Amino acid sequence: MSIKKAAIFFLIAISILFISSSGTNPFPKNKTAEPFDVVVPSDNCTVIMVGKDASTDGSVMATHTADCGICDWTWRHVPAAEHQPGEMRKIYHISQMRSWPPKEGLKWDLIKKDFTGLEIPQPSHTYGYVHGVFGYMNDQQLAFGESTVGNQRKIGNTTSTPKMDITMLTLLAMERCKTAREAIQLMGSLAEKYGYGFVDGGEMLAVADAKEVWDFEIMPVGPLWTPDSGKPGAVWCAARIPDDQVSVCPNESRIGEIDLNNTDLFMASSNVISCAVDNGLFDPKAGLPFNWKKAYSPSQGSAATSGGRARLWRFFDLVAPSQKFKAETPNMDLPFSMKPDKKISVQDVMTMTRDKCQGTPLDPVRGIRGGPYANPNYYAGTRTIGTRAAEYTTVTQCRSWLPAPVGGIVWLAWGAQDTSCYMPFYASVTAVPKSFNIGDHWELNRGSARWAFDYVDFHAQVAYADAIEDIRKAQREWEIGAMTRIADVDKKAAELYAKSPAKAIELLTATSLDNANKVVAAWWDLGDKLLVKYNHFGFYDLEKRSRARGRQASQIWQKAVRMMDIYIEAEK
Repeated sequence: MSIKKAAIFFLIAISILFISSSGTNPFPKNKTAEPFDVVVPSDNCTVIMVGKDASTDGSVMATHTADCGICDWTWRHVPAAEHQPGEMRKIYHISQMRSWPPKEGLKWDLIKKDFTGLEIPQPSHTYGYVHGVFGYMNDQQLAFGESTVGNQRKIGNTTSTPKMDITMLTLLAMERCKTAREAIQLMGSLAEKYGYGFVDGGEMLAVADAKEVWDFEIMPVGPLWTPDSGKPGAVWCAARIPDDQVSVCPNESRIGEIDLNNTDLFMASSNVISCAVDNGLFDPKAGLPFNWKKAYSPSQGSAATSGGRARLWRFFDLVAPSQKFKAETPNMDLPFSMKPDKKISVQDVMTMTRDKCQGTPLDPVRGIRGGPYANPNYYAGTRTIGTRAAEYTTVTQCRSWLPAPVGGIVWLAWGAQDTSCYMPFYASVTAVPKSFNIGDHWELNRGSARWAFDYVDFHAQVAYADAIEDIRKAQREWEIGAMTRIADVDKKAAELYAKSPAKAIELLTATSLDNANKVVAAWWDLGDKLLVKYNHFGFYDLEKRSRARGRQASQIWQKAVRMMDIYIEAEK
């Protein structure tokens, strides 16, 4: 028997083992090509949105997974400021993807080299905020999450004519807006006036405040647009998630049919329909209602036909299992939003950000997918909500019953969600830890907070099934510990704020930074312990100073190896 034949038999054997151990795969391979000329994003940036009446505590929540794997991950705080009449704000081209070697400087200083030539008037006051790749929350508890959704290729605009990109728009909204509606109108009007595109195409933002959360989507209008055309330089649409419902954006346009007469639920640019008609993306004579996603960013497929489409179905499977949504349902046909079976807590949202389709046919450890130690990071066929390439993940909470500087919280987790830890930062913090400002993928830096979490993640991959339990124990200690302290901190800060806002902000900043610094230190220590404990695939008991064998490799995997050995011997 030739080696080639042996390999073929091995693959057959693996398939048999997979089917016999996990049940027949009910999902056929997707053989149909995308019928549209659409720029399809390959990102894994999942945005979860929760209305105030769908949450357990009345908070409005939104998430963002900054999925990239090569991007700048640094965070910084921009203080509130007063501005003189005539003072101008420079506009920069800010690429989500671009980074510089640390020796050249920090990204947020170096972007000033990419000045667009445009300056716009400053308002008399700009709000303080925190940001990473995008703006995330300001001291008025306006909050964002982001997901690239793609667009019809013909409306893309990669020329330098547009001056606005999605990052710049979020920073301007952070500086100038208190509410979600204000932010949407500001970003939309700036993009229409000065053009949107260059480094960005179709993008989605979750735009939240203490009362509501919106899905805001924006597209370029084609490479021939100029400011002198008299036409809007962007096309955009926004749909509000009803207060008692939840929604998700998994790098797919989510807004369907719109009713612009219903201003409580919809907003859009003046060219929302005419731009589609002009570009042959919508025919009003066809007798069909206008559908935003079908016109500007259509996509096909389902969780069943493509693991890359799994996140949308999985979200509804998690929040409304009673609905029994089928994995075969085309993603374009799944609802925009849904009332969850039960109200959702911030801890529930964190758990969802770590989801890996466990227990479903798309489970990345099903059969032999997870290798000998049930590692969900080996198999790339399913794009899960939890992703191994995350720069960081945010969960924002906006809470109407507290003063804005106290009510807003950004929970930040560095790196892969399953091995990281969420840390709370109040909306009014006047600083972030210095370790948040530095570091990149190509240089290990023990002064960078992010590397502490990558250090743990790296050591977890060796014996994942065992190591993840150690990590979950640490997550429970630090995340639940922070959650239980929030109520007390809220109370003290709110009482202090009524007497002295400055002292309340000092308290919230000190509390946020102290917790973050302790978590970073704890994760460096956890990484050391994982290295020692699972060294050489053993199990070193640190307390008893004994060594035992670690968890046995999965029986399915061992059978596959033995069968390969049989074929190799047959070849001899």
